[in-house]
Order: sequence, then structure tokens, then C-alpha cells
Amino acid sequence: MTEKKVAVAGASGLVGANVTKALLAEGYRVNGTMRDTGDASKVPFLNDLPGAAGRLTLLQADMSDPEAFLSATQGVDCVFITCLIPTYFGPTGTPAREMDDAQGYAEIIMPTVDGCLNIMRAAAQQGVRNIVICSSTSSTNPPQPVACKNEIDHWSDEAQQFREKKYTSAAKTVMEKAAIELAAQQNLRLSIMLPTLMLGPAVIPAHGESGFQGMLKSLVNGGAPRHEKVPNGSISMIHLEDLARLFLAAYENPQASGRYFAVYDSWHWQDIYHELAELIPDMAMPAPLGEIPQPPTGFDFTRRDSLGVKLRDIPTLLRDTVTWIREARR
Repeated sequence: MTEKKVAVAGASGLVGANVTKALLAEGYRVNGTMRDTGDASKVPFLNDLPGAAGRLTLLQADMSDPEAFLSATQGVDCVFITCLIPTYFGPTGTPAREMDDAQGYAEIIMPTVDGCLNIMRAAAQQGVRNIVICSSTSSTNPPQPVACKNEIDHWSDEAQQFREKKYTSAAKTVMEKAAIELAAQQNLRLSIMLPTLMLGPAVIPAHGESGFQGMLKSLVNGGAPRHEKVPNGSISMIHLEDLARLFLAAYENPQASGRYFAVYDSWHWQDIYHELAELIPDMAMPAPLGEIPQPPTGFDFTRRDSLGVKLRDIPTLLRDTVTWIREARR
């Protein structure tokens, strides 16, 4: 057990809450930030975590404010930045895909970039030298697809993402590059986690109401699947608790830095629905694929595996998620 103090920016988010839980389990003292420390739908679940009494301090901070994180980062050894969630709509509700480049840059990309850099600068000002950021595999899709991609050579092209109006994805690409540049300037040890779909039990029940978890809840309750027909594509995923352990491993290993795939592997949607049908026998199924399946995304996991974290496989993480949903409704 340790007595070190760390900070989690975005402690009430899906990733941040699980990172906070893992840190408390290892004995860390945690400064957890959230936009609203009066949010009764989130705060009680964080305060009920084992070890939270006496070792978790919740602080209100918004990443758009350059001064907001000075207090949270004072006296800490590492800052985990988990608040850079995907932004699909502008402040007035305009969908990102309906924006032009200027609006997409101003309303989707720069809030993420500036927010990340604000937190990093506050940490550096307080003498923090260790940073771990949660980004996304959306920054690792080169213009010409490769059979097996790695974190060093393979980057998304933000110009191409702009042309395709993928401003939400471009935000991660631009943010990572800016964070790497700032880390070099400030002599910070920066690690970047790259997850896609994150499943498993969530700390805060509200996180199970939307996204893929929300679809699984609908399927468990007899609702329709997300797709009318099985898509001819794949998606990579990881267990939330394993993702949190990767965050800790990147921080606790002084040799760790740079980008790390934070996924177990990628599965075709046909295989995902087949596995779900085993877990939820009476679920509604989408129409069959009816064509040759495209191969799933290939990853080189050399860097991920160097962190020494054993990850649960996809059948296990799907089962854990479905079990959590069923237990939550009792």
C-alpha cells in the first residue's frame, strides 16, 4: 500500500471513476475533480468506494478554466486526465458532422485540446512530472489501412478526418500531438492510453444507461439491438477494470511513456452478436450479415503487454457487463 497522493481529472466519468476505484484500492490518496461536486447522481457512489473515507477529496473544476486545476494538482505525484470525453455536438446542439471546418475546429476540437493543455500546465506549475491521458484508438487509423497497426508508427491524419467531418475523432489526434509537444517542453513523463469500447461494471449506475451499455440493457430487457443488420466491421474493447489497471501500470513503471493500445482485441460484429445470443438467449437479433466478413482490426500489442497487465478476454467482459446489468435491475 502507498501513501502517495495523485489526482484524477474527471473522477465522475466512466473511466475516471474506475481509475479512482483502482487507485483507492492500492492505498493512494486521490484528489478527484468533477464539474459539479453537488451532483447527487454521482458523488455518493464515489464516496462509497472502499478507501474513499479519508483518502478521496472531490474538487470542482472545469477544464476550460486554466486556473481550475491548480488546487487539485498541488502536492500530487501524478495526474490522470480522464475527462476528455468525445464531443459529438456543439454548444448550441449542432451535430459535429453538420459543421464546417471552422466550426468543427472551434467547437469540437479546441475545447478538448485546450482542456487537456490547461490541466497539464496546471500540473507542471505545481511541480507534477507524471501525466497519464485517456485518448482513443481513433487517433491511430492511418490514411492507408494496415493489417496490424502499432502506437509508434500509426497515426490518423487530422486533415483527412477534417475532410470526412470526423471532428470528434480529429480532436483526439490533435490533442495527443499537442500534449506530446507540451510534455517535451515541460519535461513531463507522459503516457497516453488508447481504448475504444469500454465494458464491465461501472462505478456509477448512470454510466450504464447510454452507449453500448445502454444497448445491452435494452437487450436484457427485451428491446431491439442497435443495428437492423449485422454491420460488416469490427470494434475493439476492454474491461473497465483492466483499463484502470493499465493506467496505474503506466504511472507506476518509471520507464513507461508514450502511447499504449488499451484494448484486449477487436471482434467482428457478427461474433459479438453471436456471443451476446449465448448470454441473452431470448434477445432480438439483427438481420444476418449475408456477405464475407471483413477481417477485424489487427494490433501489435508489444507495448501494451510491456506494462504487465493481464487482460480479460472479450467473452468475459461481455459476460461481466450483462451480469452487472441484470444484478442492477434487481
